[in-house]
Amino acid sequence: MDSPSSLGDSSTARIVARSSMMDSISIRACGLSGLAGIRIDKEELKRSLMMPEYLRLAIRDCIKRKDATTVAHQFLIHSESGVLLAPECPMVVFINPRSGGRHGPVLMDRLKQLMGEEQVFDLTEVKPHEFVQYGLGCLETLALRGDECAKESRERMRIVVAGGDGTVGWVLGSLGELHKLNREPIPPVAIIPLGTGNDLSRSFGWGGTFPFAWKSAVKRTLHRASVCPISRLDSWHLLVSMPSGEVVDAPHSLRSTEECALDQGLEIEGELPPKTNCYEGVFYNYFSIGMDAQVAYGFHHLRNEKPYLAQGPISNKLIYSGYSCTQGWFLTPCISDPSLRGLKNILRMHIKRVNCSEWEQIPVPKSVRAVVALNLHSYGSGRNPWGNLKPEYLEKRGFVEAHADDGLLEIFGLKQGWHASFVMVELISAKHIAQAAAIRLEIRGGEWKDAYMQMDGEPWKQPMNKEYSTFVEIRRVPFQSLMVNGD
Repeated sequence: MDSPSSLGDSSTARIVARSSMMDSISIRACGLSGLAGIRIDKEELKRSLMMPEYLRLAIRDCIKRKDATTVAHQFLIHSESGVLLAPECPMVVFINPRSGGRHGPVLMDRLKQLMGEEQVFDLTEVKPHEFVQYGLGCLETLALRGDECAKESRERMRIVVAGGDGTVGWVLGSLGELHKLNREPIPPVAIIPLGTGNDLSRSFGWGGTFPFAWKSAVKRTLHRASVCPISRLDSWHLLVSMPSGEVVDAPHSLRSTEECALDQGLEIEGELPPKTNCYEGVFYNYFSIGMDAQVAYGFHHLRNEKPYLAQGPISNKLIYSGYSCTQGWFLTPCISDPSLRGLKNILRMHIKRVNCSEWEQIPVPKSVRAVVALNLHSYGSGRNPWGNLKPEYLEKRGFVEAHADDGLLEIFGLKQGWHASFVMVELISAKHIAQAAAIRLEIRGGEWKDAYMQMDGEPWKQPMNKEYSTFVEIRRVPFQSLMVNGD
């Protein structure tokens, strides 16, 4: 569907201007301390968030019919009356009921009381791309017919995601389709942290866990999501190219693709396969390869097989820690060739530095058993393994201060479980490797049958071929996501 000009750049300017105005009016309301003494009236909150009933029902109907271009007649009658006003900050909530400690169903009931049933979406029933295509498309169709209420609701829309990092990334990725189709504006996203790590939530001021004092906490969160200012976030496109015939049990953030155009300007160490299978995805916080991803992969499978073990973030972390001890990261089993313990044996890395078009090979330290490319300051439930580096060290290494919107990834290594543990408690820094605007990994087979990878907490097992190389290429997405900054 072609986007109307009234929903183009001018709308983006209006939503940014509106956010700036709200920021100056209620900047203290964006922090938990600023809201602690504020009583939020339930009915007033409803009026600021809830769209008129005909819009809520029209959106649901279009999603159900999977048709955004034809709006049912009963909704057009209200649309043509022109007497209804858009709420100050129309809001939609997506909930993953399987995130973290499975608190989603209880939270969903409370949200429906505050916002109306039609503006709260269970992600097991309505996928984010369906809302983007048919829900927002419905508002755009009505706006084209002259419905000012629908037009303003579309322009002012904000989204709250209740889930972990993987769920937030799923929603952000679906909203990213609006950029590709030139459908503006892009709704900014706030977070209710229900996952185990919640590093995206921590990075934008929404905390590491959600305080389940239900009534007051939910109202405060929705209020903050409606008034806090907007920040920008880099996103990174990942392309995996493997020999044809290999099969990946991919997470939902990784999908098969026919487009497999890798940069051909590099020499390779192994052999190029005659045919390839390719997968692509987008991440916002980190990509990693190695032992940390192997532990995450095993933990996820254990949690899915025995969901009764996952009763909350604390129990999740205890299980995760115990599982990592069984995988040989802390106590490496005796194997015939000690060099197989590190990634150097299978991994070749090239990067592009900022404002540079040439690839540069970066050696992988022989002791490193996990390599992480990090976008945020938060990793592993709020740790900052890159560290707050001094200006002299940054200058010496040719680094710059890290930010979530600087177009760079920070690449570091973790040696073994003990090293990772000391890094996580910030007694030492991780092994700094590089800062990069693009990354190319060549993974070679041999004695290793599988490599383990993950992005934003979603791991998978990557099969390896003895004859042909597998490639991972990471590049910055040319547009940025919008986040509601709760700090």
